[in-house]
Amino acid sequence: MRKIFPVLFVTLALVCANWPQALAADKIRIAVANFNVSFMTAGVAAKKGYFKDEGLEPEIIAMRPPVSITALASGDIDYTTVFGSVVRAAVRGMPLRVVASFIDGSTHALIARPEYKAVKELRGKTMAIGSYGASDDIAGRMMIKHYGVDPDKQMKIVALGPDRARFAALKEGIVDVAVIAPPADAEGRKAGFNILARAYEIFTFPFVGLGVNAKKIAEKPDEVKRTLKAFVRANRFIRENRDESIQILAAWGRTDRSSAASAYDSAVKVFNADGMIPESGLRLVLEQARAEANISREMALSEVSDLTLLREVQRELGIKGR
Repeated sequence: MRKIFPVLFVTLALVCANWPQALAADKIRIAVANFNVSFMTAGVAAKKGYFKDEGLEPEIIAMRPPVSITALASGDIDYTTVFGSVVRAAVRGMPLRVVASFIDGSTHALIARPEYKAVKELRGKTMAIGSYGASDDIAGRMMIKHYGVDPDKQMKIVALGPDRARFAALKEGIVDVAVIAPPADAEGRKAGFNILARAYEIFTFPFVGLGVNAKKIAEKPDEVKRTLKAFVRANRFIRENRDESIQILAAWGRTDRSSAASAYDSAVKVFNADGMIPESGLRLVLEQARAEANISREMALSEVSDLTLLREVQRELGIKGR
């Protein structure tokens, strides 16, 4: 026994010495374009402890899409939640992939000054977006085109940054229409502006998801899976728990409960339950990206996406993917 006790003591000491490391969470950096309803999946995953459940400690950072793409490619961040920008970067040869979709339609709306009652009346007018090439820009152009107006030839498009800046420009009469996400759309209606169109009522395509550097997929697939699991669980919570989701959204977006409720109710229907990227929607985003980059060759969806880890997550969560 005297020989055994020293061995047990040393073993116990080693276990205790390594205990903090064993409990330490993996730190990850996640970029969102805005702290609004469109990107609230990340906020819910953090608030509900889903990242913590997966041994992750997230730092959620607001970044404009072009900046987040550069940061993702360089390794300065681990994940971005913008979808279309990742696809466009991959089309141009950057080693980035989308691995999930959490919102299957843009939450953006076209908010116009009171004198405009229909999209066709916007010919020759000025439209405000957040930044060129970002999801709001794409959604805005697609809505305009749907109603027979060519935004590139028949409108002036200006990038003004966050929703609040676009809304201010609309109120001041600097622009005639703005592409705005909830809850600013509800504020616009209260102020007497007209909602001419909502993107998700016109077409379906992946809008918010998870973008990853292909190097991380290859080198740290377990981390990517754990991150995906936290996001998918958060999306399911959002769909099934209105009151608490609104409470979290109000804190996440630093807004009042009434505005958070309006934003939630106008957007909840486009949050999916499984993280799957709809193939037809992904093809739409890919073809748009090819046209912008003047790439004539056909491209496979696998050149911009990787669903392998998502399917594993779905199996582990008992979710039947689409």
